[in-house]
Amino acid sequence: MSQEDRDLSVGPTVPSRQPTRWLDLDAMLTSPSTKVVVCCGSGGVGKTTTAAALAVRAAQRGRRTVVLTIDPARRLAEALGLTTLSNEPKRVGDIDGDRDGVAANSFESTAGELYAMMLDMRRTFDEMVYNHSTPDRAEKIITNPFYQTISSSFSGTQEYMAMEKLGQLTATGKWDLIIVDTPPSRSALDFLDAPQRMSSFLDGKMIRLLSAPARFGGRGLRRLVGVGFGLFAKAVSTILGGQLLADASAFVQAFDTMFGGFQERATATYKLLRSPGTAFIVVAAPEPDALREAAYFVDRLAADSMPLAGLILNRVHPVLADLPAGRARELADLVDQTSAGQLTSAVLRLHADRVDRSGREQRLLARFTNAHPDVSVTKVPAVAGDITDLAGLREIARRLIQPPLAPAEDTRDVLV
Repeated sequence: MSQEDRDLSVGPTVPSRQPTRWLDLDAMLTSPSTKVVVCCGSGGVGKTTTAAALAVRAAQRGRRTVVLTIDPARRLAEALGLTTLSNEPKRVGDIDGDRDGVAANSFESTAGELYAMMLDMRRTFDEMVYNHSTPDRAEKIITNPFYQTISSSFSGTQEYMAMEKLGQLTATGKWDLIIVDTPPSRSALDFLDAPQRMSSFLDGKMIRLLSAPARFGGRGLRRLVGVGFGLFAKAVSTILGGQLLADASAFVQAFDTMFGGFQERATATYKLLRSPGTAFIVVAAPEPDALREAAYFVDRLAADSMPLAGLILNRVHPVLADLPAGRARELADLVDQTSAGQLTSAVLRLHADRVDRSGREQRLLARFTNAHPDVSVTKVPAVAGDITDLAGLREIARRLIQPPLAPAEDTRDVLV
């Protein structure tokens, strides 16, 4: 028995409580009230591809759309036909392509625009310094070794810069829709904590001590900590090194006037994320670990009062014929006894395996929907091979918006 089967066999079997509610992505993407879509999920579930496909669809429906990826993978650039992605939006062409054979009523284009970009954490930090400081002070900050360290490796900097870049994109007023592809795993929601974490860092004891000379005058630090200053300086120098301590002190003193702006902008972006114009989408695959992560995302978003649109379940394997797996295998055994039945037998056995796999996926989804009955779901059938171009993204977009043939049967009579 596989680990997946063991996971599914734990506990009593109970019928799913209600049919899965379908997530109407097309209505969400085309609504003028939707301004920001945030895609989150664990690694390896197709989140980056999903974000790109959603952006393609929104642009096809006439919206000026930009997709921002925070995942360092380069797949998005390749799929969008761009050589590289940078910290500034790049125009993507040919969002419609050859639509022969695609129903006009399901994929009609009204000539929007699509742009794509990848977060450059260091460059975004630099831009923020230049935009919110004087040229002389900005140069002192940018060239400071302590700044060069924290701007590229300090815990939480990437998430904060993602918030900063989202705020910048929103402030321009250029975009009808901004789609954010977050990092994989649970760190994808760390940007929700970015304002608090950065504020705690900037308001911490160490930072206040280092910035004391700027706040209280040349001898302010000594007055602030009194006779304990010598012990403090000696202890910190031992831990950090004298030069790093000096660099940190110089950085904080130069950066002091920007502290308030940091928190103010992060708080504004956090408010944006909680507004009705934002929609969070959790992306998962029909696998136990991925759906457990999805459940974590859903619960965390609910705890923070973030607007959850629903779940996209990628790479599902729907049954293509109404033939039970057991009966298919019986027929395959019968065909095996004939002289020319090898191909037919192989097809029947493949169908039986597909039915088994689809059943496991249905049970996993039913377990999720039993625990989260208010979460709408869109199931996206798996495609063969990797998505490497715009044609592939258009196909994923088509599958994302296609209504299920029989939504009432999604979880009916499914045991978990």
